[in-house]
Amino acid sequence: MAGTKGTRLAQSLWSMKPKLSRWILLAALAAGLIWSGLLAYIHLTGSASVLDRFETVFLDLKIAAAGERSPPSDVVIVAIDDQTVNGVGQFPLPRNRLAALIDAIEAAGAKAIAIDLLLPTTSDDSHDLDLGAALKNFPSVIAAVGSLEEALPLENSVPVVETVMVPAAAVSRFSKTGLANIVTDTGGTPRHIPHLFLTPEGLKPSFSLQAFSLFQGEPHSFAANGVRIGEQLRATDLGWHMPLNYYGPGGTIPTFSAANLMEQGSDPEISLEDKLVVLGVTATAVGDRFSTPFDPVMPGVEIQATGLANLLDHSALIRGPETRSLDGLVAVCITLLGLLAIAYFSLAQASFIYFVLMAVWLLFTAVAFTHGHWLNGALPLAASLPPVAALIFVRQISDRRWARQQQIAQQELARFHAPRLAERIAGDPTFLLHPREQTVAVLFIDLSGYTGLSEQLGPAATRDFLKEFHTVVVNVASANNGVVLDFMGDGAMLGFGIPDPASSDPLNACRCTFQLVEQVHDWLALQSSMSERCRLRVGGHIGQAVLSRLGHEQQQQITATGDCVNVASRLLEVAKHHGALVALSSDLIAAAENISPNSLTVPRRETEGIRGRRQSLSVGLWKSHEVLLSSKRL
Repeated sequence: MAGTKGTRLAQSLWSMKPKLSRWILLAALAAGLIWSGLLAYIHLTGSASVLDRFETVFLDLKIAAAGERSPPSDVVIVAIDDQTVNGVGQFPLPRNRLAALIDAIEAAGAKAIAIDLLLPTTSDDSHDLDLGAALKNFPSVIAAVGSLEEALPLENSVPVVETVMVPAAAVSRFSKTGLANIVTDTGGTPRHIPHLFLTPEGLKPSFSLQAFSLFQGEPHSFAANGVRIGEQLRATDLGWHMPLNYYGPGGTIPTFSAANLMEQGSDPEISLEDKLVVLGVTATAVGDRFSTPFDPVMPGVEIQATGLANLLDHSALIRGPETRSLDGLVAVCITLLGLLAIAYFSLAQASFIYFVLMAVWLLFTAVAFTHGHWLNGALPLAASLPPVAALIFVRQISDRRWARQQQIAQQELARFHAPRLAERIAGDPTFLLHPREQTVAVLFIDLSGYTGLSEQLGPAATRDFLKEFHTVVVNVASANNGVVLDFMGDGAMLGFGIPDPASSDPLNACRCTFQLVEQVHDWLALQSSMSERCRLRVGGHIGQAVLSRLGHEQQQQITATGDCVNVASRLLEVAKHHGALVALSSDLIAAAENISPNSLTVPRRETEGIRGRRQSLSVGLWKSHEVLLSSKRL
């Protein structure tokens, strides 16, 4: 069922039209898959990479958000601190004094001791014998240190040790040993404790594993996915590395000064009953120091104690092959989903989707961390961000190119409408989806003598002639707030009050009428013999008209229809019948005179029957020499 839904989702996406070429999308998906898959593979194998540095930032943020927590009560630290060194007067402590300290720890009831001190050479033989005697009947582990082939051993394999610095034989024969090497990140923070090392003498366990096994009284063994202590399995990362889970700053694990035990043998205020004691150095400028998420200078002994505490309370971070596989799978999925979002949605929507995907994953890793799981936040980000950013860049280029093409197309389409109508449609795509009735003034113009002229000029010259003629018409109409609704060969239909009516529409129509006659005739005069053959006639009327979109659903034009339009068209016949150039209805003349400071001089008025109309109409007529006088009065 899930497979069927996934198939349907893929088919649905494929049926959607992407906003990028499908070949670009396929190339982006392939590149994203290769890139994210490569990073996922590196993560799965545990190979060191620059991503580890970024991941530690996310890890430290999660550690800080989770806050401090209580360590198990079974682990305590006995510290050779400044007070101890000052009391003894030297460092390292003489081994007879160290023996006395161990005796005091045993007397305080400790169950076992893990000595995080290097005791590689013999000192005074009697002192070594004293130390050996102190350890003879006390379960103990002494730290050894290996010289590793790599300064930072990879997490994907067992660290290889070239040489091992072991405790002196007089001491080590009464104690177990374990390698105390830890793995730090590039910032110097200990992140893992390897539990297994390959030495020239064979495989050797870690210091913390030996101490834990000794404390539990159970032998340890190594399983494919962790370390087994008796019947209990402790999961580890690749190469049997245990990720550390810190409890807090230095001192969070109970710490006691060795001076108090050395001076009194067994301080009654110090309770070590059945404890695992970690003995190490915290004195200033002595011993190793490490930066941790909680403390910039935590003593190395507390790092070892943290590892032991993690083993005791099962709180070591869970990070193994399964966890890494989930990290890799999420990295690939976020990458591919981010790329698909960019291809199918707007950039704003795609960016939001990508942000949500990353935010959900980072939130999930934070919640998982509270349950001890170390999921990677840097890997999905590094895997997805480069291909997603690259495709956003490609998409922006594509969108800009598409926008330019659309702008050019809109400019070209705008040529098929009057500029005022084109601007209105661009700003309001729903303009005139529903017809509306309003008052408009309509002019029809016609160029008499055009038929014979076109026959004389031929097709090419006729086209050039009409182009110049139409230019004059558009310029005059625009200058008087009119729009050319339609060109009809040697004629045109002009509207005033379109798209929105104004009180000055009748006056603008009349002014346009007389200016058209003048300017067209002036233009014709420049065309040599054409001025003798052609004359411009104009018919005009005002009234109610219906503005609407006419035509097919996929091919429309905006026009005006109604009695007003029909009358204006018929007035061209009236003008021709009376040998006039202009025929304007008395309605249009009266409407213009109502808003003009001057009245029109109407040379001649006639009451005419309009073809196809029952009611007669009073019409004002102008001949060529009379047009100039009326034009000047307006």
